[in-house]
Amino acid sequence: MIEHFAAMVPGAGAPVGRHEVRAPFDGQVLGTVDLAGADTARTALATAHALFRDRSRWLATPHRIEILTRTAALMEERLEALALGAALEGGKPLTDSLVEVRRAIDGVRSCREVLRTEGGHVIPMNLNAASAGRVAFTQNEPIGPVIAVSAFNHPVNLIVHQVMPALAAGCPFVVKPSADTPLSCFRVVALMHEAGLPPEWGQALLAERDVAELLVTDPRVAFFSFVGSARVGWALRSKLAPGARCALEHGGAAPVIVAADADLDRALPALVKGGFYHAGQVCVSVQRVFVHRSIATAVSEGLAQGGAKMKVGDPALPETEVGPLIRPGEVKRVAEWVEEATARGARVLSGGRALGGNLYAPTVLYDPPDDCRVSREEVFGPVVCVYPYDDVDEAIRRANALPFAFQASVFTRDLDAAIHAYRHLDASAVMVNDHTAFRVDWMPFAGLRQSGLGVGGIPHTFHDMRVEKMCVVKTAG
Repeated sequence: MIEHFAAMVPGAGAPVGRHEVRAPFDGQVLGTVDLAGADTARTALATAHALFRDRSRWLATPHRIEILTRTAALMEERLEALALGAALEGGKPLTDSLVEVRRAIDGVRSCREVLRTEGGHVIPMNLNAASAGRVAFTQNEPIGPVIAVSAFNHPVNLIVHQVMPALAAGCPFVVKPSADTPLSCFRVVALMHEAGLPPEWGQALLAERDVAELLVTDPRVAFFSFVGSARVGWALRSKLAPGARCALEHGGAAPVIVAADADLDRALPALVKGGFYHAGQVCVSVQRVFVHRSIATAVSEGLAQGGAKMKVGDPALPETEVGPLIRPGEVKRVAEWVEEATARGARVLSGGRALGGNLYAPTVLYDPPDDCRVSREEVFGPVVCVYPYDDVDEAIRRANALPFAFQASVFTRDLDAAIHAYRHLDASAVMVNDHTAFRVDWMPFAGLRQSGLGVGGIPHTFHDMRVEKMCVVKTAG
């Protein structure tokens, strides 16, 4: 029986349509979700706003800790089902989807732990005549209603990163998942309700763009959390109501510097994984690899061989390493970009072709021109470009030439060279002897320039969803 979800909005109006969720690999209908209209979006906002304005209805901290604890336990009980569901609707191979769900569970527990460690602090007083006889301290309060708009590529973990900190902070939330992968979102929110979260505190809906925009730009929104394309994210940010805060996570075209002394036994497997993981549909996926000319042939051929050996196919099978792109249009786009690069002189060392079922073979391009699309825009597909260089500073200049800056990496045995790259690469994080897609969920994760706004990561998102409120007491003594 096909799973169906109605809008998780108490008092929701009649749906304006029904959306079919299809597997990107074979087109199988996996479930259906009601499409919410403007009335339902307004109801969700009114509910969230009313909850926040009535302090007597705020969720006490011990209650939030209990809900987070139970949610993590329920997710662990249903780990395999959540992972298989995510693999089917998003296309990420089952092996990697299992890792994603385990990460998501750990993220829920991290939200619980920050409540135990992130308190207020004392403000020094009695330092001069103006502050004499006073005591000051701060405590934290929820910022207000949170609206989260999510992406398809990590359909469980992204939802955890966007809504669990809201719960931890005590904010009512409304989440709109990607239309490609809404089932995982609704399952996670349903588990939160099962764990004890009142339904009006955690609402979920799927809507067309005009209704989503109405939801995001309403003056009752306190915080907007967005993961997705830069075009949509910046456009929505420009329409936020005055006073609304936001965090935007977009993408980039992650650069890697491989020095002549790099340990290729370590570097090549990392670059293959970082470039072709989830068919390259990762915002910090390895895309542009600048390699010292003395080893450029060895590195490019090693990457090509590594990609060619990967099992490409059905994401539900445990042996699959690379699954499909999310939509047929993405396969067509990636193919066009690769064809443009080859027409401009790039050499295809592996892949370079569609395989059916929205699959595209892991592709390595050697020395595409800097002004073609695979070099200047985010591919978001299984394509890695290798560029030989003679001077590392010239490689860094080329790496920094785009309007994106997110995570980067350098492979070298020379500590001075590693620190030189760290200091000069435009990035919020530089990995040394690891791929650009490394992440743990308590570290800061931030896109710079056109790659985003604000800092992600559980503790950082939790901090953004609260306000620090000060009390100053003038004593009689």
